[in-house]
Amino acid sequence: MKTLKKLALAAVAASPVLAFAASGPDLTQLTDAIDFTTVSTAVLAIAGLLATVYVAIRGAKTVIGMIRG
Repeated sequence: MKTLKKLALAAVAASPVLAFAASGPDLTQLTDAIDFTTVSTAVLAIAGLLATVYVAIRGAKTVIGMIRG
């Protein structure tokens, strides 16, 4: 019975904390000032560059494999 009382007390004590955590803090003032378009363009450019390098390496391996027979 003591364990049940302790558990109930802990649930009651944690409920305001859980209610605050469910809503989360309002970060719109911070996130509105940041523009991610240049970052996403840079990430896509790097991904395209890596894909090109991968295709070039794969093509070279294929050609070398054909030459060796």
